[in-house]
Amino acid sequence: MPLSPNVAQHRRGLAITGLGGLALSFDIPLIRSANGEVWSILAVRSLSTFAVAIAAWFVINRLLGRRIALIPGKAGLIAGLFYGINSFTFLLAVFNTSTANVVFVLAFTSMFAALLSWIFLKERPSNATLLTMAIMIFGVGVIVRDGLQSGHLFGDAMAACSALLLASAITVSRASGRDMALVPLTTAIFPAIAAFVLLPPGGFSIAEPGYILFNGLVMIPLAFFCLATGPRYLPAPEVGMFYLLETILAPIWVWIVFSEVPTRQTLLGGAILVLALFGHSLWQMRIKATRMRLACPEVTG
Repeated sequence: MPLSPNVAQHRRGLAITGLGGLALSFDIPLIRSANGEVWSILAVRSLSTFAVAIAAWFVINRLLGRRIALIPGKAGLIAGLFYGINSFTFLLAVFNTSTANVVFVLAFTSMFAALLSWIFLKERPSNATLLTMAIMIFGVGVIVRDGLQSGHLFGDAMAACSALLLASAITVSRASGRDMALVPLTTAIFPAIAAFVLLPPGGFSIAEPGYILFNGLVMIPLAFFCLATGPRYLPAPEVGMFYLLETILAPIWVWIVFSEVPTRQTLLGGAILVLALFGHSLWQMRIKATRMRLACPEVTG
């Protein structure tokens, strides 16, 4: 039997968004594999991502005939600045704490976004979301306490800043209602320029530049494109679950390749974060499904 349009679209959404989450999980392992100095890595990663944004804009506008702005107005510029600063804090986190700490703390992005929407957009989170936030604060506290003991507090703080900056960019995008698909890729030029200024006297220092070029030219654009396309086919809570693929898989890849074993406290805090987010997403999907059944009851008789 042929699949119904709704089922087919849902499966397409799962495939696209799953690919995006999988691609994103290779970001930190590729950064580590490049074995370079932080500003050199940031410059090459950001500049190559910007090049892909320009190429995508040309194809979409000139060849496909669809009008899309690289940076749509003031809101696009503000969101882009948040994305650009996030590139700094993210790389500083990667170079100053463990991979597990980075991705587990970054998992707090969705809860930061809910809090900012409550403050600035007057969208009060549900009681379930508030409970999830409280549990996640406890989980982040466990990880940060571990970072304090192991001397990684600066890196953990940079990861928390990245989560807040990403949530701010999401909030601005949501408030504007503009198409921001190319904004995070286009505004990569800002950290690229700054990184060139901060390069060491000897210039670029990257032992394996092929890894970071592959990351900036292929994996990062692929991840952002797929994850931005997902909401066309899936409800937001389902899309959010695929961001957890980076949280779960990135430490595993680094564990396999670099033998970087997370501490017991990091694993405990990460498990609290992942389970809280996973439970919250499942709850939201259940509520949405119930509302859809009530709004569209089956016709009987």
